[in-house]
Amino acid sequence: MDLLSLIFQIIVAVSVLYIWIFRYDNIVLEFKHYGYSDVIRNFVGASKISISVILILGIWYQEFVIYASLLMAFFMFCAQLSHLKVKNPLLKFVPSFVFLLMSLFIASNKYGLI
Repeated sequence: MDLLSLIFQIIVAVSVLYIWIFRYDNIVLEFKHYGYSDVIRNFVGASKISISVILILGIWYQEFVIYASLLMAFFMFCAQLSHLKVKNPLLKFVPSFVFLLMSLFIASNKYGLI
């Protein structure tokens, strides 16, 4: 389980960094579609990038992983609510839902639940 948790940790962190750094134009369009302000978008982006860096650092400093994974799960849950708000098709829900499950798995593993 520890290896799977580590793999999920890397996947979530690298994917979120990639999306928020290299696909930022899509993020801007999505947040406009949701009706959120630039301030909210920038706060979410800075938070997700910071959390992703902490998840990567968690490879060596594991004591921070549980907090980072729970915070990432919170943001992914909020993403699910945002998709519901604008009635996106089911396919749009999948990435954030998968990352939500991965983040909860990481936290559960670090907390010793699984």
